[in-house]
Amino acid sequence: MVANILEMRSITKTFPGVKALQEVSLSVERGEVHAICGENGAGKSTLMKVLSGVYPHGSYDGEIVFEGDPVEFRDIRDSEKSGIVIIHQELALSPFLSIAENIFLGNEISRRGFIDWDKTNLEAAKLLARVGLSDNPTTKVVDIGVGKQQLVEIAKALSKEVKLLILDEPTAALNDEDSAHLLDLIRHLKEQGITSIIISHKLNEIKAIADKVTIIRDGKTIETLDMRKDEISENRIIKGMVGRDLEHRYPDRTPKIGDEVLRIEDWTVHHPTEHDRVVIHGANIVARAGEVVGIAGLMGAGRTELAMSVFGRSYGSGISGRVYMHGDEVKVRTVSDAIKAGIAYATEDRKRYGLNLLEDVKRNVSAASLDKLARLGWVDGNQEHIVANEYRTSMNIKAPSVESITGKLSGGNQQKVVLSKWMFADPDVLILDEPTRGIDVGAKYEIYTIINKLAAEGKAIIVISSELPELLGISDRIYALSEGHITGEMSIADATPEALMQYMTKEKEK
Repeated sequence: MVANILEMRSITKTFPGVKALQEVSLSVERGEVHAICGENGAGKSTLMKVLSGVYPHGSYDGEIVFEGDPVEFRDIRDSEKSGIVIIHQELALSPFLSIAENIFLGNEISRRGFIDWDKTNLEAAKLLARVGLSDNPTTKVVDIGVGKQQLVEIAKALSKEVKLLILDEPTAALNDEDSAHLLDLIRHLKEQGITSIIISHKLNEIKAIADKVTIIRDGKTIETLDMRKDEISENRIIKGMVGRDLEHRYPDRTPKIGDEVLRIEDWTVHHPTEHDRVVIHGANIVARAGEVVGIAGLMGAGRTELAMSVFGRSYGSGISGRVYMHGDEVKVRTVSDAIKAGIAYATEDRKRYGLNLLEDVKRNVSAASLDKLARLGWVDGNQEHIVANEYRTSMNIKAPSVESITGKLSGGNQQKVVLSKWMFADPDVLILDEPTRGIDVGAKYEIYTIINKLAAEGKAIIVISSELPELLGISDRIYALSEGHITGEMSIADATPEALMQYMTKEKEK
């Protein structure tokens, strides 16, 4: 039996005007967990799409050898027949089908030309048990959380007798508990002889689980590090990814905090459909000019619900309380009201709510501020192009032109487009919900630099983040949220992970 289950040799993949991969080589040992790291746009996902047949043989140069034999996959079904299964960051589950239906979709268990539902549900239950789920196989996918959906995807892969499992950012949308469960499952699969390739930006998880790490930069293989033989630090991986040492993960900043810009008083929000259920309880928040205010909280604490409800009541029902801008009460009944008042909100789900992925960069940058470009009721296309190009340059958005389709950009560059949209709107308060989720450390540093620049211009910045080190690294002051209650407020001088966690897990007073 060959030691390497997979060898990709001198893979080159070209798109019109862009060489995404250039002579990339990758060797993966049988039964190991192999991580692939690199900045957004480095070519990681492209390489895995070549491997899995999403980009078929003939559309790239180079050779793929699987289990000792050269393979030429024409599509994803070909690779799955060989035992290679890829789970993309955007899960490919049908929400209104049952768990069992999703697991065997396209691979149905039939008898005499009809689906055998009893056997389908029985086999699905066995697969769910293998990934640590006890849910009823007839449960609709829409009724389970994202963490369980990720496990259903793995159960689906196991149903195809997977030999090599590819996971693209598997924990990007998961909380800490679900992430830990998933990593444990990958270790368990390793014990069963299943090889895994993981693409991830979470270097602490890579250190915890990977046997080897291959680093790709600018479409080229830089190096492969053996995590079992060497003491490989996160900074060592970062150096390979970005081509330089990041001595400080967060750029230096000397805050110049001015007068109060935003004040939220006694803000209470009920669930949009369960009207008796209170989601936010009497929240009070202040943000000042030039200040970066962090909001910390566990999943389900109400962070996003708070932000969205303030931003034109985008979430919730039965909302009460007051919002003040520069000391004057403002009404924020609609998104347009919020924008006119000087409040902007960059959503945590940029792909679904923050951008039109089918439109170009230009249209996305101008989307929230078309009135600024209007001439006699019509948008001035030339001015729109000029403005978008200025942001493409100043924000270092890696796109050939502002006519590039936004959905084809990397996650980090998409996030820069979102920020450009709101910078052009010129708000006084910018609420950033998970601004660095799913992007690499190099792009994160650029986002932090942009945040600092906006604060230096006198904007009040509110940052919601699940990463405590991030909040501690960029904030001047942090509010903690637990079960919809503001449970604490700390200056950065007093804030520690332990103190914040105490507030974040504090139960509401009886």
